[in-house]
Amino acid sequence: MSENTLILGLQWGDEGKGKIVDALSENVHAVCRFQGGHNAGHTIKVNGKKTVLHLTPSGILHKNVNCLIGNGVVLALDALNEEIVELENEGIDFNERFFVSNNCALILPSHIKIDQVRDKTESIGTTGRGIGPAYEDKVGRRAIRFGDIGDQNILEEKVKSLIEYHNKILVDIHKENKFEVQDIFDYIEKYKHLYEKYSCDSYEIIERWSSDGLSMLFEGAQGTLLDIDHGTYPYVTSSNTTAGGVSTGLGIGPKNIHKIVGITKAYTTRVGEGPFLTELFDKDGEMLAKRGHEFGATTGRPRRCGWLDLVALKKTIFLNSVTDLCLTKLDVLDEFDEIKVCVEYSDNQPIYKTFKGWGEPTSQAKNITELPKLAQDYINFIEENVKTSISILSVGPSRDETIFI
Repeated sequence: MSENTLILGLQWGDEGKGKIVDALSENVHAVCRFQGGHNAGHTIKVNGKKTVLHLTPSGILHKNVNCLIGNGVVLALDALNEEIVELENEGIDFNERFFVSNNCALILPSHIKIDQVRDKTESIGTTGRGIGPAYEDKVGRRAIRFGDIGDQNILEEKVKSLIEYHNKILVDIHKENKFEVQDIFDYIEKYKHLYEKYSCDSYEIIERWSSDGLSMLFEGAQGTLLDIDHGTYPYVTSSNTTAGGVSTGLGIGPKNIHKIVGITKAYTTRVGEGPFLTELFDKDGEMLAKRGHEFGATTGRPRRCGWLDLVALKKTIFLNSVTDLCLTKLDVLDEFDEIKVCVEYSDNQPIYKTFKGWGEPTSQAKNITELPKLAQDYINFIEENVKTSISILSVGPSRDETIFI
């Protein structure tokens, strides 16, 4: 029987999922994305070349791996087209190995406008890419879906209805200019070639792969603490970033998920607004940001930085039934004299355990025994505290700077 693996983030996103999915996808049949939109930014570095993916599953760089965008993803046609063109120009072949679910809800220019004008007053800190409004329309049962592009009559009717609704929000509430129905229809028609080439019944494909015993890797976007139900609400994303989102976002039952790899940085970062108990505002925070190159791969926004929070990590491990931990960016801590870890809260304040820094480079290590002893002690403490084994260590941004334990 094939073994299917789920990869997801255990913090507020930006944990390094893209690199790990890329590293693990070489030996699977397919990589499947199950939620989010082009607000995701998965960075992969191979042979010194950096690639940032927003919609395309991170297995696309392996020529023999199939890639599927599942029904739980909201789809910006222009962003998808741009990404495909860029990757094809780099020699990546999409033919007969890239599939997009007919049930993906579309993100339209009007969604983006609503997102941007609304966040000026709500101050949630969204990426302004229309993700939230698109999910709202999906739940409100008025979304235009990728499969609708195949029927012009249905598409025209749905576009007219949806844009009339959007214009009420934009004009009546926010005093903005309205969108013309024909402009939106023309926008969708411009990308009809994407539908003709990549549309699919995603359930049918996944069921076939599963029946044939072919292994799949399920890729999440953002992180657990941004989950719409279990995250730091209301400062969250608009989808379920936790393990439960896989079944709804791809149409595959829990018994077909055999291994769940949760990814956490060796410290913590967050983009946008919302609570962050271990956030640092001193030279240590500045050093984390500088050494970790902590800027959003999608937005370019600087990330807030702080020490690792084991209380939050325990929660996210439980929420996702994590079987294996992956610890990334260990090398960012190489030059710290002291390293702190939050082990409990008191009156909503973090209580820290302090470790002596190892003061040696870790990026050249090929196995755990080659790491400095103090770095090994740090890793062992995390494992013992959260009662979950670390099976993957990332000690640098490149594909080959990964230790499998």
